[in-house]
Amino acid sequence: MKWLVSIVLALAALTLAGLALIVMVIVDSDASAAEDSTGKQGGAGLRNIPAEYHPWLTKADAACPHPEMTPAFLASQLYQESRFNAAAVSPAGAKGPAQFIDGTWATWGRDYDGNGEISRSDIGDSVMAQGALMCSLLRQAKSSGYPGDPRALALAGYNAGWGRVEEFRGVPPRSFARGETYNYVRIILDKIPYFEGPDPIAVSGNGIGADALRRAVARMGTPYSWGGGGPGGPSTGFCDGTNGYLRGKCSASSTVGFDCSSLVQYSYWPTTKLPRVAAAQYGETSHRPVARDQLQPGDLLFWSHGGSGAIYHVAIYAGDGKVVHAPRTGRVVEVQPLTAAMPARDYYGATRP
Repeated sequence: MKWLVSIVLALAALTLAGLALIVMVIVDSDASAAEDSTGKQGGAGLRNIPAEYHPWLTKADAACPHPEMTPAFLASQLYQESRFNAAAVSPAGAKGPAQFIDGTWATWGRDYDGNGEISRSDIGDSVMAQGALMCSLLRQAKSSGYPGDPRALALAGYNAGWGRVEEFRGVPPRSFARGETYNYVRIILDKIPYFEGPDPIAVSGNGIGADALRRAVARMGTPYSWGGGGPGGPSTGFCDGTNGYLRGKCSASSTVGFDCSSLVQYSYWPTTKLPRVAAAQYGETSHRPVARDQLQPGDLLFWSHGGSGAIYHVAIYAGDGKVVHAPRTGRVVEVQPLTAAMPARDYYGATRP
């Protein structure tokens, strides 16, 4: 965050160190992790962000009980802080995508991504700390009695320190600090719609297909990782000389996620123990073909370069002409129209596990 003068730094560190909030951190161990007891469902609601930020923004949102917190709200703040640059360093010494200074990071920094290091440059650590701090500030804003949008008050506290919000009994005016905090709040709130994606899919009904779709939807936002993932959830993958690369570098080996068939396997496991790869999943379920005009939520759709032995992609039908799938390296588990998921000429057929 962009602090203006040394006294603001001192006030902010003292004030924030005194904040107390029990934050539930959602871990990536089960599909239920994407939905918490408040009923806020993660996974959707985002666009125009780098893929590697998506799962952490949805987790940070899910960990906060306040409805004012949304993934797009946090994304807009990150964009203003660093343009999603994990290596960003400000003239005041703030570091990482969420621009934490030393004193504030000492209070909020945790090894959220489990890599053995607490680092402001780790996207997971930084975004989860941002979410925890913003959640605490939202709580303060809502209990303060100060007029205005609690999100605006919380953002002002993040930028200038909660002491300044108390001093002005609201967002500091444009005359304060040459308008930096005033404009910081305005710009972030105005840009939230740019990062808002479609609403999460509401999955109704019971049964094997509906349950599998529900598990897949709960994993929306998880990065694509070639060869990664399985019945236990997302994992790092590998590169095979052709697949798993992003901008010339092997992405899969350092990306925790799913590929198209592991997402399907995970979603149906353990009720239906499907094989690992798409062609084998088709072979396992091809005795129950489904016509395109008879598709039901949970059905599997396949694309091929020619015949059942050349199937290269699988997706889960989500209803209303849409699918949930893990498209390719650099993308995340997402919802798309069936007609746009893969080349129409490659559509091979559908089955019902």
